[in-house]
Amino acid sequence: MSDVKPVMDWINSQGRRMLELVTELSSINSGTFNAPGVARVAEIVAGRLAQLGANVETVALGPVEDVDDATGARVDRAIGPAVVARKRPGATRTIFLGIHSDTVYPAGSAFAAVTKKDDRALVGPGVCDAKGGIVVLLTALEALERSPAAGNVGWAVVINPDEEIGSPGSRDLLVTIGGACDAGLVFEPALADGSLVGSRKGSSNFAVIVHGRAAHAGRDPDRGRNAIDAMADFIVELRGATSGGHTINVGYAHGGGPVNVVPDRAVCRFNVRTPSMGRTDEIDGRIERIVEKLNGREGIRVELRRGSSAPPKPLDAGTMRLLDHARACGNRLGLQVARRESGGVSDGNRLAAAGLAVIDSMGVRGGEIHSEREFLEIDSLVERTGLAAMLMMGLASGEWEWPVRRI
Repeated sequence: MSDVKPVMDWINSQGRRMLELVTELSSINSGTFNAPGVARVAEIVAGRLAQLGANVETVALGPVEDVDDATGARVDRAIGPAVVARKRPGATRTIFLGIHSDTVYPAGSAFAAVTKKDDRALVGPGVCDAKGGIVVLLTALEALERSPAAGNVGWAVVINPDEEIGSPGSRDLLVTIGGACDAGLVFEPALADGSLVGSRKGSSNFAVIVHGRAAHAGRDPDRGRNAIDAMADFIVELRGATSGGHTINVGYAHGGGPVNVVPDRAVCRFNVRTPSMGRTDEIDGRIERIVEKLNGREGIRVELRRGSSAPPKPLDAGTMRLLDHARACGNRLGLQVARRESGGVSDGNRLAAAGLAVIDSMGVRGGEIHSEREFLEIDSLVERTGLAAMLMMGLASGEWEWPVRRI
């Protein structure tokens, strides 16, 4: 790739511009259920993609089903639109690029300001996960389009609005578009040391609604059936089901009211991470047996509701080939690009299950994500853009061998 230097020089000149765009995007609250905020981010991203000559669509997605935390009732929640962009769709080879526009910080969150921690770090909601990734994706595509090899490859982009809740509304869109491509890059944050993720665990979200029987806690306690007690027993037994690489996190528990009333309803939400489909099936069975056991109690009724899920992402030959190419690109850039496993889940899990060879940690370096201390290492904006652009240019020029599709 003798023609790479001018492109890399251009990337190295874009640091300030990239930082400004991260700050702009992260200053817009785009918590998953803040549909207007997500739509505003989508509007900005769509405009940038249109400037690259892509055919850009803003795709409205229907509401997603959720569980009301207080009552356990089924509710529909609105989400914002996805952005889909395609360029050179008739090309022999196509690269998929994707990342999400939503964050875990809801509308009205106290964590709203974007500030510089120092000259090396930017602090703010979504700066690392994944507004920084959006900026890297956009700038890497700009760099690719400056390359003489760009005409040899097509690209498809999906910016989805609901990854933080498991992509229930955008999953089909991701799989349809990504599954038709030849290689994939997802711009979730890199690991803290800049490593790329190889394999990932699978993830499943659940809600349990426990129904008991209300009664006066002093006069008629024996007539009641305490839903909180039953839920506590469920949680204790659930923890006992952890083995063989599983992890379980009970992230929410709610129930009851006045302390002189035996509570007749309790709700909990929990997440399960599993290293393989076999383990997923095993722990699903254990959960069902715990529910069945509690449903055998007189006056207690337990509902188990399955939410979003993602299959485990094994490290297959196609993804390994892409990772090897990325490591070679890193060497040329003076970067040590290592590979590690992760318990985290991304849309890369879903894309891999559709047969796409995908690296799903091409985004920025940073840390403390999903907290009010989330930060982005500023120099990683240019660094990760260079890595993604060089990898795409190598595929486009024919220097790097394309992965073989599994499906």
